[in-house]
Amino acid sequence: MGLFRKLARTGIKNIDWDMTPEYTFGTFESWGGKERIRSKNERIYYFFIDAWDEEPKLLLMERGIKHARVVAEIRAPLTMLQQCVQEQGKVALFERTHGINDALKEWLIANVIDTEDDSRILPVETESNEDLVATGLPGRHDGVTVAQTVALPRGPEELNEEDVNTLIARYDFSEQERNPQGRFKSILVDNGDGLTVTDRVTGLMWQRGGLDIMSSRGIHREVERLNTQGFAGYTDWRLPSMAEALSLLEPEKTETGQYIHPCFSVEQPFIFVEATRKPGGHWFVDYKQGRAFWSSGTIPGGFGRLCRGEK
Repeated sequence: MGLFRKLARTGIKNIDWDMTPEYTFGTFESWGGKERIRSKNERIYYFFIDAWDEEPKLLLMERGIKHARVVAEIRAPLTMLQQCVQEQGKVALFERTHGINDALKEWLIANVIDTEDDSRILPVETESNEDLVATGLPGRHDGVTVAQTVALPRGPEELNEEDVNTLIARYDFSEQERNPQGRFKSILVDNGDGLTVTDRVTGLMWQRGGLDIMSSRGIHREVERLNTQGFAGYTDWRLPSMAEALSLLEPEKTETGQYIHPCFSVEQPFIFVEATRKPGGHWFVDYKQGRAFWSSGTIPGGFGRLCRGEK
């Protein structure tokens, strides 16, 4: 059956064997690859290795201008994936994705691209922000009460690593690298609009979906646009502060495979926060890994999930 027929719904027709994770920002986020990308609707497909978990995974990415989506996981031999990761050496803590080597390319061509046995191809079904399912949460008028509310600091902020450590310790957030035993717990209620939930502990209303991957400047433009449109009936949406974004972290992965309540879309695995890093860079919160991390200015692309304070 082969890769293209099994994934026919995605419209995939070919693989870009030259694309790698480190090239994506210049091509898709800063428009450095305009000679290759003709429009915002164009999609390129490439394989990469996700080495965040204990065992690396081979994934097929669908990429476009301000767009990123994993289309499928490929069950490749673990020894080949480990060898490929080892060849590329030590990488920064905030970047553990790798391009494939020649051995994996040859294996993919022989065993995945055009083969009768398509059992190694595992399509990844993603949930549309517009079609989020019922939350299973209590409604906002169900009389949910909390023992104590918490007022979290707002952005914009300039934070160094010690500042982030202090925030996590002060509020006891469940951050997997710095405080995995954290006990901070949100109490979410469903606002009944299919778009938002409210945390009774912090008083914050949150998007259940979010914004696609784009630059920091692009994210802020999108916030302005949503406020102009009055998303969910409000005009004061903003990026969360570091503490606000950390407050959504769950102590364990949920059934969605992320450290965040399953009422939220999984299409925003890591999000911008309204915080720059001192002395340089930008802070993010990663719900796939359950942690805060920073990235240098060379990789400033990210997703967004907006919040607002309930009046």
